[in-house]
Amino acid sequence: MKMKYFTYEEFDSPDVQGSGQMMNDNILKMIDAARAAYGKPIHINSGYRTPKHNADVGGVEGSSHLKGLAIDIDCNSSKERFELMEILLGIGFNRIGVGSGFIHVDIDPVKTPNVMWTY
Repeated sequence: MKMKYFTYEEFDSPDVQGSGQMMNDNILKMIDAARAAYGKPIHINSGYRTPKHNADVGGVEGSSHLKGLAIDIDCNSSKERFELMEILLGIGFNRIGVGSGFIHVDIDPVKTPNVMWTY
């Protein structure tokens, strides 16, 4: 899949070069569309995770990152958070977690849709 704003490497698990290729095409299309609408760079904190890396960062068992269905976006200000949330919801993300320094989005079809949580 060709992305305009991102490279697969940005979604790599840090312990396996090239693992960003394991990301789901639909979530990549959605995050690329979000970046186009945002009009500013978006930094990816986490995309695909190996089981080892997921454990190292305290990820939950069954994390959608393990399936290439989740992305954590760097986000540190309330204004940036609001702007990104508006765009992410408009793009169609319906599973969103909000941390103090990041926003998690996933499109895992086996998990409950239309939810938002905090970390």
